[in-house]
Amino acid sequence: MSYPIPTRRQDVDIAIICALPLEHNAIALLFDEFCDDDRNNFGKAAGDPNYYLTGRIGQHYVVLTVMSNIGKSHAASAAASLRSSYSNIRLALLVGVCGVAPQTCDGEDIFLGDVVVSKTVVQYDLGRRYPHKFIPRDTIDEILGRPNKAIRNLLVALETDTGRTQLRQKSASFLAQLQQKSGMKKKYGYPGLMEDKLFPANYIHKHYGSPTCSCKGDAGTESTCSEALTAPCYLTGCDEHYLLRRPLPENGSEGKKEPDIYFGCIASGDTVIKSAEAREIITQQQNAIAFEMEGAGVWDELPCVIIKGACDYADSHKNKKWQNYAAATAASVSKALLECYTKDDHEIYAFTGQW
Repeated sequence: MSYPIPTRRQDVDIAIICALPLEHNAIALLFDEFCDDDRNNFGKAAGDPNYYLTGRIGQHYVVLTVMSNIGKSHAASAAASLRSSYSNIRLALLVGVCGVAPQTCDGEDIFLGDVVVSKTVVQYDLGRRYPHKFIPRDTIDEILGRPNKAIRNLLVALETDTGRTQLRQKSASFLAQLQQKSGMKKKYGYPGLMEDKLFPANYIHKHYGSPTCSCKGDAGTESTCSEALTAPCYLTGCDEHYLLRRPLPENGSEGKKEPDIYFGCIASGDTVIKSAEAREIITQQQNAIAFEMEGAGVWDELPCVIIKGACDYADSHKNKKWQNYAAATAASVSKALLECYTKDDHEIYAFTGQW
């Protein structure tokens, strides 16, 4: 089937925004074609600093951009600039990686590599700090609104048993395509259940068994030296006997697990969460199941769905081992979601001139 290439920016109504190059790399592998060349140079609005790639994913033409810096303000700026150049954006996907809570609010286990799709977004660092307590702002003027009706209807349909099954199946197929297309299956391959390590919330990442270190080697103390903050667990001596043993996931086999998809609240802020205890507090206060740094910025500027792959548990033991795989699973779910996103008559007419 042929897809007429748009001739102007106003004909492109879907955007994908990434905060990190590794996120951009993964989603770019799932474009069916790119249309940026001398014949199809869409340009951009005066003063727009963003760099864009335009291409096709399935039946949709999509504009893709990657941010130069992380955080809410940079995300808001990138989204506002994108809107100035591509003024008819109806759906923006913020695609990438995130930290997650180990369980949903309903008690379902979330594993690394699983994907979280936003139903709502909260700002976990917006509030009032008291001597012994942080109270998030929650008045109507201070919270982020819900998605528009079209996005809400799409998400509700995807949450049905039929919708979720189709989304999982399509995502698994696209993940396999991404891994094969990259020619680097090891880079985007599943790290393995043995590498999915979850410590209790009160077991802090620090040096253990070192009498001279300021960490003091005592699991009951919270002092942590600066070296331990960036050292991997095998160098600090974190004891894997403390790892939480969780039941094998239903869609997994020994040593391997297919990515699952969860819909819920995503917590967004300008602070990287590397504390399991802080994670638990935010989860309890906000019912959040994922943590990232750009969603709140994009959410206020464009009609948005956030799709993030779980690369760590937002605790002090976090590392980057799962980032590429999580970026790949998020990219795969994003393409699957776009396959479920239906063009309306106006869009079809804009491309073909026929109703």
